[in-house]
Amino acid sequence: MQTFLLENYLWLKALHVISLIAWMAGMFYLPRLFAYHAENISETVQAKTFEIMEARLLRIIMNPAMIATWIFGALMLYANTGLMELGWMHVKLTGVVLMTGLHMVFAKWRKNLLNGKNIKTPKFYKLWNEAPTILMVIIVIMAVAEPF
Repeated sequence: MQTFLLENYLWLKALHVISLIAWMAGMFYLPRLFAYHAENISETVQAKTFEIMEARLLRIIMNPAMIATWIFGALMLYANTGLMELGWMHVKLTGVVLMTGLHMVFAKWRKNLLNGKNIKTPKFYKLWNEAPTILMVIIVIMAVAEPF
């Protein structure tokens, strides 16, 4: 199995990057939807539209993309176990774990908005819209520059 994965390593890497791009697109967009939703919470038609958009983005794009990112990344690590000895990989994986945790927090916020339990302001969501960007920058620098 490991030989097969090494022989197809670049395909794994391509699929990993593709799934990461889809995941990050959702991570950038979902908090912005939350901000718009929080601004229009009293407008039933608008609120329902945001609820549908948020649910579809999370369930159809973000969740599968996150899972695929983890699967292809794990397969790459299994194929090349020596990567786990490198410091930059530990920083990258920490960033990915934090991104996954943030994904789960976003899912909880979506449920709160859906259930009318939102106590956060649109500004709060706009600020949290930056967190995935910061994590993405760290993850990409580690993966591409391999600084240590």
